Amino acid sequence: MSAINLVPLLRPMGPRDPQEAHRVASPLELLFDLVFVVAIASAATELHHGLSTGHYEAVVGFGLVFFAIWWAWMNYAWFASAYDCDDVVYRLLTFAIMAGSLLLAAGVPDLFDDGQSVAVVAGYALMRLAMVALWLRVARGDTPHRTTAMTYAVGITVVQALWIGRLALDGSAVLYGSFAALVLAEMAVPWLAEQRGGATPFHPHHIAERYSLFTIIVLGEVILASVQAVQGVLAKPAVGNADGAEGSNASHGVAPAVEAGGGAGLTPGLVLLAVGGLLIVFSLWWLYFKRDHVDLIGHGRTMTWVFSYSHVLVFAAVAAVGAALAAAVDVVEHQSAVSSRSVAFALAVPVAVYSVVLGLLHGAADRSARTAVPALSLAAVVLAVAALGLDMPLAVLLIGLAMAGGVAQHVVAAQRLLAQRVPTAG
Repeated sequence: MSAINLVPLLRPMGPRDPQEAHRVASPLELLFDLVFVVAIASAATELHHGLSTGHYEAVVGFGLVFFAIWWAWMNYAWFASAYDCDDVVYRLLTFAIMAGSLLLAAGVPDLFDDGQSVAVVAGYALMRLAMVALWLRVARGDTPHRTTAMTYAVGITVVQALWIGRLALDGSAVLYGSFAALVLAEMAVPWLAEQRGGATPFHPHHIAERYSLFTIIVLGEVILASVQAVQGVLAKPAVGNADGAEGSNASHGVAPAVEAGGGAGLTPGLVLLAVGGLLIVFSLWWLYFKRDHVDLIGHGRTMTWVFSYSHVLVFAAVAAVGAALAAAVDVVEHQSAVSSRSVAFALAVPVAVYSVVLGLLHGAADRSARTAVPALSLAAVVLAVAALGLDMPLAVLLIGLAMAGGVAQHVVAAQRLLAQRVPTAG
């Protein structure tokens, strides 16, 4: 007889054991991540269009959207680590957060165009108010953490009301200023809640896995965007576009459609760019997983907060790499209005940010500045490559080789440590 997963309609939402053995991400959490990557892909596509056409205000729009996506994802990830009770109501509220993410994704183009989007605000409100409902369940089911839960519920509700009220504002200075203020308010809510009522019982190994899996899924989006950009080139003849106004299609970095038939084929430049792009993606993965991040979580409240919040830069940098690689394809195929140097910097900057953030995190965990030196050196090298103003394929390849060199340095250092720890035979 096959086992049936019997899910109760409602069960008390008490805390999970933070030392629970074999705690891993649930199928619901994996689906949650996949849905959120749709929103990230939408933001990255708009960033790609901005980079290719020289509309660099898209960088600001990307930052605004990405904060909303990351903040909703992060809040749910930590909540689920402490309170996932897996009943029907919990699943439905999680689905509501996912639906809000998709609604937010639908409104991303409007936000990039106008700086405001009712769909984005509505999607964000749906995500955050579903979290309020979850915290109210905790307030009822976990009496020792009732103050924490109620502070979360009230704080999220108040800040969300302010986000909705922000729709009435106009003018870029006011919009950006109010956004910064509300971001600070959002980030203050968890700190205030856990100061007042005590820390929630998250599972360090589970959180480390959740962050790792999300990194992998965002890397997958980078690969998909890059492949789709190359597919667009192969499906169309190589046609120059001097003005670049038509420099990118509205879907996943595909070059603009043209009348003629036949494929452009793989050019040497496109091959070099593809090799460099793969080196970059593989190196991003290797550099993230060169150590277990669980030692950064749960060993001191300050380090836990730093790990949690600094990952917005890690995730955003990975997504931005995908947008920059798609823009690099546009440059190689003469479908861009900007120079190769500009796109090289658009690629090098997120790579450098990624490297520096991880290097500083690892250095802080080891209490050693030396740990961060290779990461800082790698960041300097990739920025120097971008500054050279090389042809696009060569710039991407050299950035990829520099990152592969960073991986090689880690491999050599790891082998030395292993040799010191393992006694030789005989």
